[in-house]
Amino acid sequence: MSPTASRACKTLLAPVARGAFPPSERVAVIAIASSKTEDHARPANGWTLDQIAATLINEAHVRAIHRSTVQRILDAADLKPHKSVYWLNSHDPDFEAIAKEVCGLYVGAPSFYQQGRLLLCCDEKTGMQILGRPFPTRSAEPGQPEKREFEYIRLGTRTMITTFVVATGEVVWDLGPTRTNLDFRAHVLRAAAHFPQMKQFDWIVDNLNTHMSLELCEVVAYLCGLPYCPKELKTQEQRRAWLSNADHKHVFHYLPVHGSWLNQVELWFSVLARQFLRRGDFTSVKEFEERLWRYMEEYNQEKAHPYRWTYTGEPLQRGTPFSRTRRQRLQGRAWFGARPQLYERLLHPLRPYRRTKPLATNL
Repeated sequence: MSPTASRACKTLLAPVARGAFPPSERVAVIAIASSKTEDHARPANGWTLDQIAATLINEAHVRAIHRSTVQRILDAADLKPHKSVYWLNSHDPDFEAIAKEVCGLYVGAPSFYQQGRLLLCCDEKTGMQILGRPFPTRSAEPGQPEKREFEYIRLGTRTMITTFVVATGEVVWDLGPTRTNLDFRAHVLRAAAHFPQMKQFDWIVDNLNTHMSLELCEVVAYLCGLPYCPKELKTQEQRRAWLSNADHKHVFHYLPVHGSWLNQVELWFSVLARQFLRRGDFTSVKEFEERLWRYMEEYNQEKAHPYRWTYTGEPLQRGTPFSRTRRQRLQGRAWFGARPQLYERLLHPLRPYRRTKPLATNL
């Protein structure tokens, strides 16, 4: 049989009628995909295309719908019920007020620095694993990336108490095996001594118990020249209120619950993880500490810079509306249409498109 005859024997797919799937059925698909499976007596913990189609028939009492049609409806609505991600949401009733205050401090940090007022972001990088490789790592070659053995040897862990200067990007740090109240007290004392010319200090910290301990109150009283009365600082609420007193030389600003991402030192921890920890290969704890010391010295001398803070404290919203997603822009549903741009048409001209005549199906 010739190729022409084999193609002529195939039946072409008929186009779907315009009103085959009315808006009500499309809304039903989106409503089911946006709901929980337990609300529809489904034991699974996630929706699949087949389950959505079956639920649509059983509950919405519509005609049979194919899974590919369900997929197209969900794709047009930019809805992906098969995906799930973690997120961190703060339920602190004072979140907006605290966030606006902290963001205001970030915006005014450069001018505060000129006036002798220093804004510091402090936190701990705990559980830094010191890993060694039992076999040597192969260096990168043309066409081949660096190769590391998946097996590793745990040599220990270290904790890094870090203070990030918002105005300059300088980092003051202490490395040790623990992060106790005494460790944080010693770090605050060292960080304050590192900037003797400053008249006032503002500390951005989270709600960890070491950030509002009795030992910290003792150090702050010493640095501010205030009387130390431990009997008046028995509870955590009393210590927190005393440390947050705006009349002191050292003022602690506590972030809202589940709001650690407002701390700029977390941005620097990401840099440390990507540039130093992620591909670490050490032979001993001593080598880890020496290399980390050299990295920190190089960072403060050559790489330290302030971060550009863009969050203003207002409620977060979707930056790109659903009507202007990338996929719908390609389909011509956004403001500039689906036609390629001028430079694309000049550099990559389109090939001539010729529509072939359909073969007869009723031979």
